[in-house]
Amino acid sequence: MTENLTGTVAMISGASSGIGRAAARRLAGASASVALVARRAGRLEELAAELRADGGTALVVAADLTDADTAAAAVETTVTALGRLDTLVNAAGVMLNGASDETPLSEWDRMVDINLRGLMYVTKAALPHLLVAAQHGPRSVADVVNISSVAGRFAAPTVALYNATKFAVTGATEAWRQEYTTRNLRFSVIEPGRTASELFEHKANSDTDFTAAFGEVEALHTDDVADAVGYIVTNPRRVAVNEIVIRPTDQP
Repeated sequence: MTENLTGTVAMISGASSGIGRAAARRLAGASASVALVARRAGRLEELAAELRADGGTALVVAADLTDADTAAAAVETTVTALGRLDTLVNAAGVMLNGASDETPLSEWDRMVDINLRGLMYVTKAALPHLLVAAQHGPRSVADVVNISSVAGRFAAPTVALYNATKFAVTGATEAWRQEYTTRNLRFSVIEPGRTASELFEHKANSDTDFTAAFGEVEALHTDDVADAVGYIVTNPRRVAVNEIVIRPTDQP
């Protein structure tokens, strides 16, 4: 039987859209109280209202996680308002691919800031609270689920800095897994292939470039990836899912 998350708190970054939004719905559906974190407060409020209407507990935390102090404050706001932190889902991300000689340096900086630094800042601030939950929580385990990408496994032309950030996320997750596994804090990474979300809207021609490389693909739904998040987090303490690669069936 699938375990539920009653009595636990999950913090989801990037919850205003895409995989983060779907993951928030999935974990709230498993009875976790959820802290919804992103910059777009209006979208977070809409999602929070939806979750509350379904009987859930949702906290809106509008924050720019690329600032270390703001990220730490978001974690503290979550713990103060909801009482604890058992699960962290790092789903915030941006993809700005293109020819390296033509791509503005500002776009590379933005990917590093959001995809890597934001994740790093939130994880650092969350660690003490997660370790407490792993020791004293109702499930005797805590979780960090990082959303990477198949671009964190395989490099490709015109994807250099996105590759770099996602390889870093995948590598850091495995290192953290080894560091904390004996303390009942599980680190997991999910590496999705093409997913129907706003990711391909972050820069013009992203969809065209992907199709040129891989052909027409029936994309994953964000709920498909959120189901993987739910599977990881709702497993009993004895089960640690280290890594999940999930591609559209059509994607080579």
